[in-house]
Amino acid sequence: MTFEAVLDSLRRMAKGSTHSHTGVWISAQLRQRIAAGELAPGTKLSEEALGDALGVSRNTLREAFTALNAEHIITRIPNRGVFVARPSAADVREIYRVRGFIEPAAVLWQEPAALDELRVIVAAAQLARSSGDVNGMAAANQEFHRALVARAASERLDSLMEQVLAEMRLVFHSMGSDPAFHEPYVADNAHVIELMAAGDNAAAAEFVRHYLDRAEAQLLEAMTD
Repeated sequence: MTFEAVLDSLRRMAKGSTHSHTGVWISAQLRQRIAAGELAPGTKLSEEALGDALGVSRNTLREAFTALNAEHIITRIPNRGVFVARPSAADVREIYRVRGFIEPAAVLWQEPAALDELRVIVAAAQLARSSGDVNGMAAANQEFHRALVARAASERLDSLMEQVLAEMRLVFHSMGSDPAFHEPYVADNAHVIELMAAGDNAAAAEFVRHYLDRAEAQLLEAMTD
């Protein structure tokens, strides 16, 4: 999706929102679109265009940019403007450090609950795999981890995971269209569900921990290459 298409979407949403003139609303909308892969690394976020589309001041936009910059989702380049970030190897290590804490812990903390939502997500990933849809596999994998953490029923964890997944979407651009990275995790996600369905959350958490270590190593290798 182009920046112009995202602007059109934001313009339509702003008309129906009572919060569209706040920096918090703007940062949330931009974060969601980055997490969905609608804004690629390096995309310039024009203050003038965003201000016109949303009917907000530069100060309001800068409030949103300050929040996203602190999350490493956007970056300011002096005399050039604001851009969607390109995560570095150091960023990848930090992302996986955070994920290594919250995702296994979220699995352990979960109360017994139906696994239907996770199964639907894995089914979508399997369908994407069978049709060679790499972006579909990546999106389903992101959604699986979001839903996994959401089962812990913690608003703070959900908020943190939203930030992490937005940055992860930018990291995935380094993998290009290589299905070899995404395909194994479709089966891994299904295995996590099997362990949880058997009531062995400890084994599921440990499996997720090793799974994340492997993904981090693959991403770092790809970025080095």
